[in-house]
Amino acid sequence: MANTRGFWMQRWHSLLGLVPVGAYLLVHLMINYQATRGEEAFNKAVEMAESLPFLIVLETVLIYLPLLYHAGYGLYIAFIAKHNTRAYGHFRNRMFFWQRITGMFTLAFIVWHVWETRIQYALGNKSLDYQMMADILQNPWMVAFYLVGLLSAVFHLSNGLWSFLVHWGITVGPRSQRMATYVTMGLFVVVSVIGVRALFAFIP
Repeated sequence: MANTRGFWMQRWHSLLGLVPVGAYLLVHLMINYQATRGEEAFNKAVEMAESLPFLIVLETVLIYLPLLYHAGYGLYIAFIAKHNTRAYGHFRNRMFFWQRITGMFTLAFIVWHVWETRIQYALGNKSLDYQMMADILQNPWMVAFYLVGLLSAVFHLSNGLWSFLVHWGITVGPRSQRMATYVTMGLFVVVSVIGVRALFAFIP
């Protein structure tokens, strides 16, 4: 019974990390990418997203609750998992290690980012627009923090997709898993370029 429950908890962990949390990351980055077209384009994209009906309900059900489960169970895995990178040293074991490291950093980054943007906006302290991010990124330390946070989140999603394919029995053999590695690392490169371009679009 316990093994069966753990099996399904891990499956749900990987599924919720991909959909809807991972999907939201991609949507969020595409909205941010509008900043490469200028301040007005970004503000229009944000305004359109903020005008969705029942937004707080959608965010709670589709983002915050799945993220809480994914993060909570992910921390549980991180603290009970044995990292055998020194003993074995093979590529996938190292990727397992970095998946846990980037997961913890990404969680800290998300908490800070939500506090600095959504919560400050809800408290009436800031406007949710281009200027908000431009002000944040005036500090070079914040640029570095956001850059590492962005790359950690994208790596965690990309490598998590590989784990999802394995846990759900989609890639079973060594050949399919090797091909999945190429695809997911390609995804990491493409999405990282989009995210980095979006990030630096807020810096004059």
